[in-house]
Amino acid sequence: MSENKPDARSDTRMKTLAEEAGALRRLLEGLSKRLDDLAVQMEKAQLKDYVNLMSRPWQLIWRNWLSGIARGIGIALGFTFFAATIVWLLQILGALNLPIIGDYIAEIVKIVQRQLEIEHY
Repeated sequence: MSENKPDARSDTRMKTLAEEAGALRRLLEGLSKRLDDLAVQMEKAQLKDYVNLMSRPWQLIWRNWLSGIARGIGIALGFTFFAATIVWLLQILGALNLPIIGDYIAEIVKIVQRQLEIEHY
């Protein structure tokens, strides 16, 4: 009978070790999944490209210069379109001959047209 007790203890110990091994396996699988997710997120963030760009300052300067030129051209074209649309709308409103407002609008249109006719050097 004394031989049954060590067997019972060893069985419970084996079960406990098996449960701990299963828990560790699940923990490692969870960590592996989180590590894979982190690797995917870092790839999406393009950290490698950022570090490469920071290690080449002339490339960074060149890209910033080109983007500044593009922004400047975009702002100039956008403002030109906006101003032309406003002048066009003012001409239409001036042609309607609205009392009070029509006189002011006509005067603004004349001023703008005179400015456009002046040759700039």
